Amino acid sequence: MNSPRCRVLLIEDDPSMRGFLRSMMASHGYALTEAGTAADGMAQLAAVSPDLVLLDLGLPDGDGIEVTRRLREWSRTPIIVLSARGQESDKIHALDAGADDYLTKPFSIGELLARIRVALRHAQQSGQATQPPEFALGSVRVDLSLRQVFRDGSEVHLTPTEYKLLTLLFQYAGRVVTHRQLLVQVWGPQFADQSHYLRVYMAQLRHKLEADPTRPRYLRTETGVGYRLKLD
Repeated sequence: MNSPRCRVLLIEDDPSMRGFLRSMMASHGYALTEAGTAADGMAQLAAVSPDLVLLDLGLPDGDGIEVTRRLREWSRTPIIVLSARGQESDKIHALDAGADDYLTKPFSIGELLARIRVALRHAQQSGQATQPPEFALGSVRVDLSLRQVFRDGSEVHLTPTEYKLLTLLFQYAGRVVTHRQLLVQVWGPQFADQSHYLRVYMAQLRHKLEADPTRPRYLRTETGVGYRLKLD
């Protein structure tokens, strides 16, 4: 039997499926937390810090693919998608978004338990760690689970590109991220040599987040190499 300290978050809107998985997970020693919507799931992700996520794609207030993308902005928690969508394209989209595995409904208990064990083992072997759901840069607070940024208590609007750039820098906080790495991961491989994109967007981020954009304390330039996010 698995340790009850292994926390699993189930994001699933079907009550009958939740009931089935609730009974099954309890009988095998897992501690299960349930969410019936994407919004509730994101809130529980930040509150519970689960060891693994079981995720349905068809949620009433959003798509599981987007939940996966948002979780991957700040966490490496294993995600196993449980979905009635059986098309190859659905599986590819889920895995490309950051899911670790994909099971098509209906599935057997034995197969699901085996997939869970594999995902947890891989996470442990690779030393995957969940980043905290929020971080601070002086008077700036970034809530990664809600995708909100506040400065002196007031919300700051970041464009999707600015936000993606900031969260990528946070994933490597304290380390230098090269120009090429930032360009490829934020804009795509075709922009790998377009360093002017970075200059423009870093200037915008500094203007919104730094007390003195001309002398940045947190969004640091590593001349000729890239950028580094310095946390407090």
